[in-house]
Amino acid sequence: MAEGNSPIFRDVLAAIAPYRPGRRVVGPDGQSYKLSSNESPYGPLPSVVEAMRTASGEVNRYPDSGAGDLVEAIARRFDVPADHIAVGAGSVGVVVQLLEAVAEPGAEVVYAWRSFEAYPLLADLAGATSVRVPLLEETHDLDALADAVTDRTRLVFVCNPNNPTGTAVREAELRAFLDKIPDHVLVVLDEAYREYVRDPEVPDGLTLYPEHSNVAVLRTFSKAYGLAGLRVGFLVGPPAVAQAVAKTMTPFAVNHVAQAAAIASLDAEAELLARVDATVAERRRVRDRLIAQGWTVPDTQANFVWLRLGEDTMDFAEACAKRGVAVRPFAGEGVRVSVGAPEENDAFLAAAEEFPTRH
Repeated sequence: MAEGNSPIFRDVLAAIAPYRPGRRVVGPDGQSYKLSSNESPYGPLPSVVEAMRTASGEVNRYPDSGAGDLVEAIARRFDVPADHIAVGAGSVGVVVQLLEAVAEPGAEVVYAWRSFEAYPLLADLAGATSVRVPLLEETHDLDALADAVTDRTRLVFVCNPNNPTGTAVREAELRAFLDKIPDHVLVVLDEAYREYVRDPEVPDGLTLYPEHSNVAVLRTFSKAYGLAGLRVGFLVGPPAVAQAVAKTMTPFAVNHVAQAAAIASLDAEAELLARVDATVAERRRVRDRLIAQGWTVPDTQANFVWLRLGEDTMDFAEACAKRGVAVRPFAGEGVRVSVGAPEENDAFLAAAEEFPTRH
């Protein structure tokens, strides 16, 4: 290989660690329970598999770059105008598109912390300045979040329910927050876990956004719809926002098979949401068992539970790994544990029960 100076890259890359996907571990008897990623434990329904099989025979052709049939299906399902919708490669892909639409040097992006760990990575890559607002008792401090908005703020993320804590803000406080935000600042309600919400006081962002010119909602097919491996997400918001997000979409970002699977999933939604009900029941069982063991577990409206472990975080993760259970640790803070199938959850609960220190 020729010697010489290396190509010049952006300075920001030196300070950025790559995104870490949830890891998989194997226990002493070969058992492996992956609860480190927020995925559905269920595979796609037979009707969805058949739609994928049919679409796979057509992948010699480019997909519809604008995903027109999928947009129309989303519009019908959620009773929103088609020109209020933009799609992307998962909701995180739509986050990239949003940041490309609003971010530039000097612009600020405000979000709670800890929240979705891709926010700082993607904001930095977009050239924006992150403003992190600490959580208050594991949930969004909306008053502090509003106070953090300045004349340089372009975008505010509200992850509801919040990843990784699972906590959710209620309608009255969210409405009060939205009323405080200037019209020129875009507020994005990241509702990747909306289908798992059972608290009637947690609002559906799709009922709120029509009242505001600067509010948009993110949804994904990765969690409840069980299509994490295909990467389909979408935004619903005012037409100006949807148009800006559509402009920054990488051409053909949502592939043909993914579009077909998402449409088929919407058609089979009643069956899919029955699976969501099963996950919610397991979530309740896991949280109740943890509390009975002596743990403090925040109320969660997502498909995971959160344990704040502080300095014991990595030891707890390793104790779980020894039993073949992978969890998502955030060093010095806590662990997020996705709700899996009953046997996976039982393996995690056994590991938690054996851990000597409660928090």
